[in-house]
Amino acid sequence: MKFRYYRLSIVTLLLLFASIFPVRADRLAKQNNNPSCPTPVLSRLQKHTIANGETIASMAEKYNLIPETLIRLNPILNQGKAPVGKTILIPPFNGIRVQAPAGATWRDLATSYGVPADVLFEINGCQKKPSVVFVPGINWSGRQRQAVNSYGGFSGYPLAKIAVVGLGYGWQTSPNQSKKFFHSGVDLLADIGTNVLSVEVGTVVFAGQQENYGNLVVINHKDGLQSRYAHLGSLKVITGKQVQTGDIIGTVGQTGSPDIRSPHLHFEVRYKSTSGWVAQDPKLHLTQQ
Repeated sequence: MKFRYYRLSIVTLLLLFASIFPVRADRLAKQNNNPSCPTPVLSRLQKHTIANGETIASMAEKYNLIPETLIRLNPILNQGKAPVGKTILIPPFNGIRVQAPAGATWRDLATSYGVPADVLFEINGCQKKPSVVFVPGINWSGRQRQAVNSYGGFSGYPLAKIAVVGLGYGWQTSPNQSKKFFHSGVDLLADIGTNVLSVEVGTVVFAGQQENYGNLVVINHKDGLQSRYAHLGSLKVITGKQVQTGDIIGTVGQTGSPDIRSPHLHFEVRYKSTSGWVAQDPKLHLTQQ
């Protein structure tokens, strides 16, 4: 079922407020005893007992949510069925529950989920240190589930042969064990000079040097998907070029600030959402692995 509109919710207003009057999360942390902070979202979950004839879609529509929000919050709905008589939890607006890694900050969560740190901090009751938190939005609505069930993934692979993953997607521990960081892609081990290939038909929207990424190529594809190829030694395309699956777009290098020492291609997949280009696990999109 497709929803044609959404009513303005507290998270919409908070996101709007944050974009106009940005407030740093570390400044808000000093106000964590402020009685004006709202009750954490996860303390405001409603309970709903599934009645005969109800479906996940009908319950989502009743509470002005998307089905994916209910599924992600209630594992008993994972099979796509609504078991009559079972009780599920209903959040006040769309989002997902996340277990924050030890040592993670609101800034870390903001970087990985594309939601302003001050918004995350406030809707979770102004906790000084994030633990189990609610991340608002609909960035994940159907994309990961679609990737698992019916989405075929990219038709190509970023290298000529399947590579060993030197560093995976997600939360990682720095080499000196001092802190956690979010790795927004995968590092595919390959010799310097190895050709890097476009994983799908698309348009090059960036080809150049980009701070920590080093030499970077960014390609936009259909359905709001984007692929990124970083730390390249050389660039073989220019901005605006139309590419086909398998076209050579650069070579493996060690430019920028790689997270591991071994030569590799840093490859990312991002999905265009209301919060910008949000990183996703490349495993969902690479059919050759």
